Amino acid sequence: MTQGAPRTPDRRTVLGAAGAAAFGVSAALAAGTGTAQAATETGRPEGRGEGRGHGRGYRSLPVPTVIAHRGASGYRPEHTLGSYRHALDLGAHVIEQDLVPTKDGHLVCRHENDITGTTDVADHPEFASRRTTKSVDGVSYTGWFTEDFTLAELKTLRAEERIPGTRQENTLYDGRWTVPTFEEVLRWADEEGRRRGREIWLHVETKHPSYFRSIGLGLEERLARLLRRYGRHRADSPVFLQSFEPSSIQRLSKLVDSPLVVLLSGAATRPWDFTEDGDPRTVADLVTPAGLRWIASYAQGIGPTLDLVIPKDAAGRLGTPTGLVRDAHAEGLILHPYTQRNENTFLPADFRRGTDPAAYGDAFGALERYFATGIDGIFSDNPDTALLAAADFRDAAGR
Repeated sequence: MTQGAPRTPDRRTVLGAAGAAAFGVSAALAAGTGTAQAATETGRPEGRGEGRGHGRGYRSLPVPTVIAHRGASGYRPEHTLGSYRHALDLGAHVIEQDLVPTKDGHLVCRHENDITGTTDVADHPEFASRRTTKSVDGVSYTGWFTEDFTLAELKTLRAEERIPGTRQENTLYDGRWTVPTFEEVLRWADEEGRRRGREIWLHVETKHPSYFRSIGLGLEERLARLLRRYGRHRADSPVFLQSFEPSSIQRLSKLVDSPLVVLLSGAATRPWDFTEDGDPRTVADLVTPAGLRWIASYAQGIGPTLDLVIPKDAAGRLGTPTGLVRDAHAEGLILHPYTQRNENTFLPADFRRGTDPAAYGDAFGALERYFATGIDGIFSDNPDTALLAAADFRDAAGR
């Protein structure tokens, strides 16, 4: 298939329906109570939001759990209500949000605070002077940044596809949705939960928390206030909180009782808060039994890159699984690795098909290898594909 050649949207619908039917969606959540100090904001009284989670908790989610990465971002521009809704329609068990702040302190859903490639901000002459260069976590970026816009200004922009060269079909939806606030997503999740008759699970990431705290826009307290307002601050709430900075998760552990996940990048990398604090440990240290035991002292799970689960060889082919799944489970941690995508360019070399990097490869074959390691879930841009693969895995295992 050449880049830009038509794919079959009907198959996506069929896959999603089949995945949802085969897998179902859990509405039960774990029992627990919040212990963090109550906090309120103007508007809705604390603790009066809908969408309460009182059940058997994250351990009751289907395994493998399918987490829609930035929504159904394989089919819609990421972090839009359209992407989130489509993920639910396809059957995803959990929907992911990444949070960054505006100038006036609102949390909005963008993968990065640099919105150059995910909005039409470059087409707004009134914001031309806002273009600037910043260093975020030691990396220089030139563009437009959420922390330089008020929420009212940001709402004049429209969301666009981040990788149009790979996902040309997604550009059909450019300009259709605005950048959602996290509070809007919480309200949307409550409404969808009532309409669908089940809890809507969210997987929420604090982005660049040390950077934002350094400029007076700390994320954790703002996030905790919203979680308490909408009743997602308990151990039994339908939400995971995640970050690549362990100190952000430790801070959240003191504010709410929601399930917590430490994200882990490449083995040779260091979390940015470690770099700032002079902590010499790398991710390789954190995935040792001792490192996992330390994470388990304040978190319930890890979100490793897939390469930490099954490394690739020099040719980009999948090798032998590491002991990470076994060691994490030994410490009581769940694993939600990232990220599965259908396109050749994102697949291990042994599962690519043809020469077009934007064409779909053997995503089912790759998912079979990953699920066989015993991971508890996976982030996927294509949740319908991941759901079908998960159903196949469960059937083969006789579960």
